[in-house]
Amino acid sequence: MKKIISMLLISAFTVLGLVGCAEVSSDKETVNTPTTEISVAETSGVNDEIETSDIKDTVDESSDKKMLVIYFSATGTTKGIAEKIASVTGADLYEIKPKEPYTDEDLNYNDDGSRATKEQNNKDVRPEYEDIELDIENDYSTIFLGYPIWWGEEPRIIDTFVESYNFDGKTIIPFCTSGSSSIEKSSSNISEKNGTGNWLSGNRFSGSATDDEIKNWLTGLKLLAKD
Repeated sequence: MKKIISMLLISAFTVLGLVGCAEVSSDKETVNTPTTEISVAETSGVNDEIETSDIKDTVDESSDKKMLVIYFSATGTTKGIAEKIASVTGADLYEIKPKEPYTDEDLNYNDDGSRATKEQNNKDVRPEYEDIELDIENDYSTIFLGYPIWWGEEPRIIDTFVESYNFDGKTIIPFCTSGSSSIEKSSSNISEKNGTGNWLSGNRFSGSATDDEIKNWLTGLKLLAKD
C-alpha cells in the first residue's frame, strides 16, 4: 500500500514539474517576441537615417557652385545680361560696386571734365570698389566677368578688380555691353593686366540680347549641352 502511495506522489510531482517548465518557457517567448520586433524596427530606422544622411552629403558636395558671374554696371544694362547668364548657367551672381557710385553727370560722354572721361583718359586710375564677400580664388573654377564699354575700353574699376586676384587654374570669360564697340581691346587689356588663368576671347552683347543669344554663345563655349 505504501509503495502505491509513493508511486502516486512521484507521478504527481513529475506532472507538476513539467507544467512549471512549460509555463516558464511560455513566459520567455512572450517576453522575447516583442523585444525582437522592437530591435528590428530600431535597426531599420537607424540604417535609413544613415543612408539618407550619406545621400544628402553627396548631393551637397556635388552641387557646390563652380561658376561665378561677376559684373560692374553703372546704368543697369550690363546687370541685365549678367542676370541672364547666371540664370542660364546656374552660376552665382555678384555685382562689383564702386565705393563712390557713378552719377549721370559722371557718365556724361560729352563733358570732357566728367569723372568717367577723366578716368578713361588716365590709364593709371584705379577706382575703388566695395569689399567682395566671396572667396573667388578658392571657390570658383569658371568666372564670367561683365562690364560696359567706356570710350572703347573697359572701365578703370575693372582694371582694379583684375589686378586684385590670382586666377591660376581658372577659366575667365569676359562679356561686355556696348552699342557698337567690340570686346577685343578690353579683353586683351584685362587679361594682360591680370596675367593669370585661362582667358577666353569673350563676347559683346547689346542691352536687348535674348536668352537664346546667350544660350547659343554658351553652347559654343561648350558650357551648355545642345538641345
